Formats: sequence, C-alpha cells, structure tokens
Amino acid sequence: MKKKRGLLLACSLLLAVLTAGCGRGTGEAGGIKTVRIYQFKVEISEALAKLKTEFEKEHPDIRLEIQSVGGGSDYGASLRAKFSSGDEPDIFTIGGNNERDMWLEYLEDLSGEAWAKDVKPLAAEQMTVNGKLYGMPMNLEGYGFIYNKDLFKQAGITQKPLTLTALREAAEKLKAAGFTPFANGYQEWFVLGNHNVNVAFAQQPDPESFIAGLTDGSKRFAGDPVFSKWLSLLDLTVEYGNKNPLSTDYNTQVTMVASGEAAMMQQGNWTQGQIDGIDPDLNLGILPMPIDDTPEDNDKLYVGVPSNWVVNKFSPVKEEAKVFLDWLVTSETGKKYITKEFQFIPALDSIKGTEEDLGALGSEVLEYTDKDQALTWNWSRLPNGMPQELSSSIQGYLGGKLTKEGMLKEFQVNWDNLSVQ
Repeated sequence: MKKKRGLLLACSLLLAVLTAGCGRGTGEAGGIKTVRIYQFKVEISEALAKLKTEFEKEHPDIRLEIQSVGGGSDYGASLRAKFSSGDEPDIFTIGGNNERDMWLEYLEDLSGEAWAKDVKPLAAEQMTVNGKLYGMPMNLEGYGFIYNKDLFKQAGITQKPLTLTALREAAEKLKAAGFTPFANGYQEWFVLGNHNVNVAFAQQPDPESFIAGLTDGSKRFAGDPVFSKWLSLLDLTVEYGNKNPLSTDYNTQVTMVASGEAAMMQQGNWTQGQIDGIDPDLNLGILPMPIDDTPEDNDKLYVGVPSNWVVNKFSPVKEEAKVFLDWLVTSETGKKYITKEFQFIPALDSIKGTEEDLGALGSEVLEYTDKDQALTWNWSRLPNGMPQELSSSIQGYLGGKLTKEGMLKEFQVNWDNLSVQ
C-alpha cells in the first residue's frame, strides 16, 4: 500500500512539473495559432470582440482570445496571479515607468517594429529604457478644467482664464450669474492623488529630477515654491466649489456639469461619453489649470498614456502577437476602431482622428499635444501606494484635520516610508 501511494505521489509530482514547464502550451492547434490578450479597459470589450472578428477574417491562421478585467476588479493583482500560475498571456496591458520596470524581464523589445517611429515622443517616453521601446501606447488622454462655454458666455467671460487671477475673476462672474463655478469630486482618491497633485509635480522645471530628489533627500515638499502655488489653485476650487466636495463622487461631479448646474470640473476627455449620454449638445472645452499669473507657462494641459500594449517575450506566439499589434495601428480597419469605435486619441502620428470621432474634448487634448503644450503625468513615477497616501492627506487638509504645513509634512513622511520599501 505504501508503494502504491508513493507511486501515485511521484506521478502527481511529475505531472505538476511537466504542467508548470509547459505553461500555456505552444498556442497552436491544427495549424492555427492562438494569441491570448489580457487587458483592463472593460469599456472597449464589446468593440474588441468585433475587432477580433475583423482581424481573424484577414488572418485565418491566427485566433485572438481576449479577456478584459477591470471596472472595479484589481487588474494588476489578477495579472500577477496569471503569471504566478504559469497562465501567461501573450499580449497584456500595463502602465509606464514603475510598472514598466516591474514587468521589464517579460517585455519584448518593440523598437524595431514599423509603427514604432510614429509613436508621439510624449507617449513613448514612459515605455522607453536605454533607447528601447517596450510597449505600444494604447491611446492618449488629457485633463484640465472641463468647462461649459455657454455658461461662460452667459456670465460675461469672453477670454479663457490662463492665470490664477483670471480664473478667480471668472469664478466670481459665474457665481454672480447663479452658477456653481467648480464641481469638485474630491471623494475620489484618483481625482486628488493622481490628477490634482500632479499639477505640482508636472509644473516642476524637471519633474523626474524633482521626484528623484524627494527620494534621495535633496528635495522636500515643505518650502517648494511650485507646491505652494498649487495649493493656491486647490484652495480656489474649494472656495468657489460645490458644498461637501469630500462626499461628492465622480458620477455626481460629472452630472453637475452635464446638467448645467456647475460650469467647470477637473476631469479629462474620458468623460465625453458620459456627458453626451446626459446632454450631447453641450458646448464644452478644456481649460488649463493655472497656478500663478504667467499665462505662457500655464496654457498647457496634462497629457499621458493610461495603458500600453506589451508582448510577452517568452510567448511561443510572440511573432503572431506582433502581427496583431502592427495590424491594429497600420490597417484601415484597425485605425477606424481606434478612433471611431474606441474613441481613443491616437498616440501615433500616423493615425488621425476627427472631432466627430474623438469629441470636442478629445480633439482639444490632441491639439494641445500636437502644439507641444502638454505637461506630463507623473503618478506612475511615485513610490507604490503614494498617490493614495497623497489623496488621504489632501482630504485631511480639505476636511480641516490638517494645516497646509501638516499636510506637506505628511506627504514627506509617507514618501520617505514608501520609497525605502
């Protein structure tokens, strides 16, 4: 009996080793190769299913197997679990900078692909290491203050407020006309911890150097002039904002602007679809977020790449994976899906989108980007968990639990703790 149990145990162990060694197999069956794609933008999952059909018509020897995980699920954790179990996708999506570095050992160098030369420099930067490009940017997104042009006109505002003083004057006029100047969704951690405080990082003379200085101790939050200016802007939004901003969520914030109750909100072009669902005829634009009275420095939006397509360099079908990515950005069908179906702002110069495709907000973000009037997204450069900690401290300040000095001190303590982990 003991011999039989020992034999069964040995067979089980051998099977486990063989299974782990083989992973997901060769990806080939009957001459048809399957490329497995794992991505987090659930809002494009239906369009991706249609795209899959179009691609497979043109490439009968390749099948796509697409899985979308997001919308409240922890995509990052689920992706790590897939790799830990040996169930590795061939194509997956990740952020740049810190996340890129975390996955770098798995990433195929895509620098030699024909489309790589067309990637906008701003989009390529976060996936480039030592001159090598390790990802295809999925799209561009940008944010600032989305504003209702008609409400501005009714309030007598005839020029875009590009200075902090001009923004205060505009807010006064809007308030006098009976409108709430700012809809602030400060309940959401990402509104504060990613987007709002990024203003203070992006406006630094050299954001990457400043972030490195915070880690090596040569820079501090307290006493930094740009962070002081940023706080003036934050205070202004609260002074002229909706009641109870710390209990106002994203949907409420967007609805306030879409319904005409509020004139401005700090958000990006990704809100276009939700706003159109409430009132497709709103006359919208995006304003910069000025932190002082130098208009030439403030007339910029914050533009970045929310995610990147990457190829698993250990995939047995990585060449077929590259065929799909190339088709996505070079074929007329693929380009149509990017602009018309996904409503993405293209991250490649070779893909053009009209205002009808991208919406007024997306078109304005693209215009700022092409005029080189875009500042960077920097939260992917921060220590892991830091954006959430920044948001918590800002909420503490807005709720009256922290002074400005106390908030900046908390920033520093959390940064020092997280940067050494």
